[in-house]
This record gives sequence, structure tokens and C-alpha cells, in this order.
Amino acid sequence: MRYVLVLDPIACDGCRVCEIVCSLRNEGECNPEKSRIRIIKQETQGICTPVTCIHCETALCKSVCPMHALDTDPKTGAVMLNEEACIGCKLCVYVCPLSAPKFDPARGTIVKCDLCEGDPTCVKFCSRKALLYVPADRLDTLRKRRGASKIMEFQALMMGFRNLRE
Repeated sequence: MRYVLVLDPIACDGCRVCEIVCSLRNEGECNPEKSRIRIIKQETQGICTPVTCIHCETALCKSVCPMHALDTDPKTGAVMLNEEACIGCKLCVYVCPLSAPKFDPARGTIVKCDLCEGDPTCVKFCSRKALLYVPADRLDTLRKRRGASKIMEFQALMMGFRNLRE
């Protein structure tokens, strides 16, 4: 069964724990700059958005790689990097709509999320559930539930405004 990583910017509070645990697991140090996930903060809107590789089914990064250094793991569905084959051309970074692969100048290659071999550490430590790792066939149900929940919250808010005006 294929699993997918779901990122929810509405649930994210910008704590950045995901960045710390990712860098610790993958690089052996607590350094958000070396994380494969990053939190983009839009201060003026008060929005925090988790950004990482979502392991696209039709991954543009794979199709542009001249060295075929990216391939899909049949077990996890993760788009995996063969670091030894990567020449650091950065084409994958340029074509990715999320700019999820990052160039690491120390290595001379890109680094990207590998879903922690099917058990993403960032998901385990996300207390707000802004990061979820769910079976792909549950994704539509999850989206519908979250959408309905948001509509109900909005309706309750609007009812509160109406009551204040009366």
C-alpha cells in the first residue's frame, strides 16, 4: 500500500520541531539549515507552511535528471536520490514546484527527503498534526473531513459575528 505525506499549513504553528528532528536524524546535528523539511513563515499573514518533497507520482525532478540519480522506491513510493550518481547540476531544484531538493555545497550534490524509509520522523514529532503520513487511498477522505471541519469553523465564526451585530 502506498502512503503519502500530507502538509497542512493551517495546522502548522511554526514550532520548527520537524526541522530539528529531520536534521538530527539525517545529519546527526540539530541544525534547521540541514533539514530536508523547512517552515516558511509569512509573518504579515501569520501563516507557517511546512515545505518538503511530497514524492510526486509523476516527479519532474526524476524526468530532468541527466544522470538518472532519482528513482521511485517501489516499497515506499519515495523519490529517492542516489547521491553517488548526482552531479549537482540542480535541474531537479529548478523544476520542482516546491524547490524541495536542496543543493548541499559541502557534498556537491542535492539532498532531499527520503521519507525516513517509510517512517517519517517529522510526522512523529509534529504535535499539531500539520504533517501526516497516510495511506494514499485515505487522502480524499482526509481532505473532505478537513474541508468540512474548516467550513463548520467558518460558519460558527460567522454566527458569532451575527449575534454580536444583533
